[in-house]
Amino acid sequence: MTETASGGSGREPGDRGRTTIADGVVEKIAGLAAREVVGVHAMGSGSGLSRTFGAVRDRVPGGGKAGVSRGVKAEVGETQTALDLEIVVDYGVSIRAVARAVRENVISAVERMTSLEVVEVNIAVSDVKLPDEPDEEPESRLQ
Repeated sequence: MTETASGGSGREPGDRGRTTIADGVVEKIAGLAAREVVGVHAMGSGSGLSRTFGAVRDRVPGGGKAGVSRGVKAEVGETQTALDLEIVVDYGVSIRAVARAVRENVISAVERMTSLEVVEVNIAVSDVKLPDEPDEEPESRLQ
């Protein structure tokens, strides 16, 4: 064993130990990054009823996944991650362009914040939000 003058083992302090990143952390980062893209109306199931129930569930303490990671599934390994996203796009936008922008923004954010290599981002467009469709977020009963 080699010791340095400072009495350490020769390794930098930042190299002593291991860092693990939970799937949920990557899912939150990806969900926020996807929502930043113009043309993404919502994340998750395209069914208005499903979105409504999901919004209600998210407002109940302990009711399920945080809204930020809804529509995102991550598989995280030691050095790589793969993501599946389900999005609802606004009517009139180029779905191909939105998907490309989402992919780029998600990869950039996840790699920058976690140092994991993003090997793939699969995007499923489950619905299109029409201009005359009302948003189906339920009103809060709390005031």
